[in-house]
Amino acid sequence: MDNLLEKFIGLSSLDNYNTSVAASIELSLERLLESRVSEFDQDQLIENTLKMGSILLEVGKRAQRNRFSKHNSICWALPHDLTIKVFAMLDTQSLCSAAATCWMFNKCAMNPLCYADIDLTTIVPRVNNAVVATMIQRAGKRLRSLKLGVLPSPTTFSGHSRPIVYGINSSADAVYSRNSKRSCQGKDSFVLSRSCLTSLSLDGGTSGALLKKLHLYNIDKMDNTALRVALSVCKALTDFEIVGLVTELKQTLESVSTNCPNLERLFFKSYKTGRDDSLKSTTCVDFVNGCPRLTSLALRGFFLQDYKIRILVKGFRKLKFVDLSTSYSITGTFLRNLSGTSGHQLEVLIFRDCMHLKEVEVGRLLTAVLSGDFKFLKHLDISNKEGLASVHDWYDRCYSPSIPVKRVMEERPGLCLIADFPPEGSFMDTEQMSESEVNSDANLDLEITGATSDSSLSIFSSESSYNSDQGNYIYASSDEVDFLSA
Repeated sequence: MDNLLEKFIGLSSLDNYNTSVAASIELSLERLLESRVSEFDQDQLIENTLKMGSILLEVGKRAQRNRFSKHNSICWALPHDLTIKVFAMLDTQSLCSAAATCWMFNKCAMNPLCYADIDLTTIVPRVNNAVVATMIQRAGKRLRSLKLGVLPSPTTFSGHSRPIVYGINSSADAVYSRNSKRSCQGKDSFVLSRSCLTSLSLDGGTSGALLKKLHLYNIDKMDNTALRVALSVCKALTDFEIVGLVTELKQTLESVSTNCPNLERLFFKSYKTGRDDSLKSTTCVDFVNGCPRLTSLALRGFFLQDYKIRILVKGFRKLKFVDLSTSYSITGTFLRNLSGTSGHQLEVLIFRDCMHLKEVEVGRLLTAVLSGDFKFLKHLDISNKEGLASVHDWYDRCYSPSIPVKRVMEERPGLCLIADFPPEGSFMDTEQMSESEVNSDANLDLEITGATSDSSLSIFSSESSYNSDQGNYIYASSDEVDFLSA
């Protein structure tokens, strides 16, 4: 066998003889086929030739991986435990690319600590339930953060510096290429469904027991039942964000108040703007009692009455951040006399594009601010692309409201007050929004989504450089993406 391989691959520079070698092998195969009498023998010979080619290819890949692993283990400067800590700082896609580099990196990348923060969000569907289950199982009881689904709008993520990995064409494509090869080619190959969170409940809920952050975006058929089952094992959850899920506000808040006593931040954007009128007063009371640590609350696009919002704002004693953008029925009456209760804690109030928000109530709020109330208020957004509602009829719009905006900005320079209204008579619908308004809404999504429980409105990204000794490269073959299956 050694002599046979030497004949085939022992040439010092096979590339120079590629054409002639291929021609010689082809002629030899044709002569062998002619020597076979039956069709069956000829077919068997061709099939064996193809199998032998596959065997040689796989053996060559395995030998290359072994050599690269030995090389990397020698030139890699960090010890095993420190490498794991470094890998734990990578985003999920970069971690999978590192795992596909060589056996040594794969061993480090399989440590549960590396999967404490799983982010499988994408711009287009590229992840299915099997990928999520694999990641959660790898994390085990180390899981602390889980983000899944298709993002509602293009998002700019913070940059991550990383070493150059040779042979992988695209780190983004590398993450899921193995899954795409193994999955069916049907339309649901890359679709997350309602059962994508089932792994959190396995083994007595080990993976979900210490989960702190759960963000879900536009997951197909994720309903109230599936969400309730998942939350039942997430007792330590502090940050919960859901966008575009087919779940009702009432049932979601009931699940949260029952299962998540440590919740500090809730961001919930309705999948059917203005049509979810399921919230009840008793649900608000239970929510306040069940999640006493809440500091950030965003309910966007729901049909909400002022007296229900007042229960929430007055009930949550630690509440600092309130976002009710694009919500219907809110007039602003709940803002009256808040300074003596939880109002003194509020730092951020956002009422962008609330159709029924009244000019008189906004005026009362700004007057209270000028009189010394809401001392900790840092950010107030009362902008509306269709103007504020008048006192008697919300159809009667105020495009130049007589509210003391300028005076507030002068006397409270530390308060960021946003009050953008269209010119009088330019009543617009959503489809007629200008490009600047669309960008403004996108920026608002990023701003609110990125805000943490301390009500910070800024998203900071850091850039760093990677310097390495040019003599110590980390090698990976071009087909190492398939190695992820290990």
